[in-house]
Amino acid sequence: MNTEIILQTLKNTFGLDARSKVLVVGLGVTGLSVAHYLDQLSLPYAIVDSRIKPALMAEFIEQHPEVPVFTGGFDADAFNVATHLIVSPGVALDEPAILAALARGAKSLSDIDLFSRSVTAPIVAITGSNGKSTVTTMVGDMAKVAGKKVGVGGNLGVPALDLITDDAELYVLELSSFQLERTTQLYAAAATVLNISADHLDRHASVVDYANQKQIVFNGTGVMVLNVDDPMVDAMRQQGLGRSILTFGLNYKADFYIAKVQGGDYLMYQDQRLMPVADLPLEGSHNVANALAALALGVAMHLDMASMCKALREFKGLAHRMQKVAVIKEVAWINDSKATNIGACVAALQGYTHPLVLIAGGDAKGADMLDLVPAIKAKVKSVILMGKDAALIERALNGCVPTYSAANMQQAVKIAAGIALTGDSVLLSPACASIDQFRDYKDRGEQFTRAVLALSNAGKDKPVKNAHGKVSA
Repeated sequence: MNTEIILQTLKNTFGLDARSKVLVVGLGVTGLSVAHYLDQLSLPYAIVDSRIKPALMAEFIEQHPEVPVFTGGFDADAFNVATHLIVSPGVALDEPAILAALARGAKSLSDIDLFSRSVTAPIVAITGSNGKSTVTTMVGDMAKVAGKKVGVGGNLGVPALDLITDDAELYVLELSSFQLERTTQLYAAAATVLNISADHLDRHASVVDYANQKQIVFNGTGVMVLNVDDPMVDAMRQQGLGRSILTFGLNYKADFYIAKVQGGDYLMYQDQRLMPVADLPLEGSHNVANALAALALGVAMHLDMASMCKALREFKGLAHRMQKVAVIKEVAWINDSKATNIGACVAALQGYTHPLVLIAGGDAKGADMLDLVPAIKAKVKSVILMGKDAALIERALNGCVPTYSAANMQQAVKIAAGIALTGDSVLLSPACASIDQFRDYKDRGEQFTRAVLALSNAGKDKPVKNAHGKVSA
């Protein structure tokens, strides 16, 4: 990292220098990455967190014993002297202490702003309600197979600031609406909003407001990749006035689409046949759309087509995203714990043609569960509900399919095992956040996997390799 050039850029862009009083708000993964970044530049800062004991507190103090840390609330004195606020995505920008500091003249910036002004390699930026992590990983794999030195992260895995290296040729970032709403300096070479569905309405005023935050990803020039099957996304072409456009879609012919050729379905780029859909290793039509989006982004970055198709054929998928964990008595058990909103659950359901037993529920985050009903009526034979908003979902379903209640994941799996018949699939696709009962969606998926593998006949059935190539059963 060329610190002299970066420091000059930060001063010119944000008025940020050694005399500034930087307050990092939130000591989570992002906050820790910001701290490491500021240390490398020898810029002074303090940390504030509303929690009494943040999870990363001990690690931070061990690494940075000299940095002031304020916990147990948003200390007014810390905000009163701050010239710059770097607010983590997990902290709402309408916190009174933050609003008061901004009103006094403090400047707000994000870790993505800092990242964007610190790198010279092109950035691929990926957002949307669903599929972000899968598409980000696909594009990263494509770049690696094509021989590029690539950094992959952001909202997925490694925080953006921890990716910065002098030899990177490309960065591929997954970005959430919370990251984008506080970002002004992102000018990605290629960007996409994959889809829009109701999500995070506990933090965003409406779906329209949520979509407006998403389309910040199209600031600047370059290529915008649009999903023509999603009307809200397709309408964003009017906002990306400085960008050329590539499109993808399952239901309409686009630049990247699906066509039936000689009896088989193929991924297509304009009139070029790329590869059979059957060669994709992932289940569900939504993952076909993800592959099309990844190809469009790769073409925007001039990646070799043969390398991209090779990466898709070898793609292992991601843990907790349509991950097949076992096949027991000819019933497939699928972990889609990452489906933390209605759109993700609906996308998963629509990819199936055979009977499903669905395990759903958790914290609905203010979403209208009536939006789940059409897909459940069309695809699901029984629903097992658990978590904080189970009753909300049950009321929305209003008896359209049989429902069962479970107190915990172990009970949900046992109920599902008693319902599912040969040829069925049991799908954990909660349509809700996990924080009411679990540490996070990963913990929820891991508890599902353990419960499935504990079923009495699991050891007698064919093992299934998980997303990391390890035997799951």
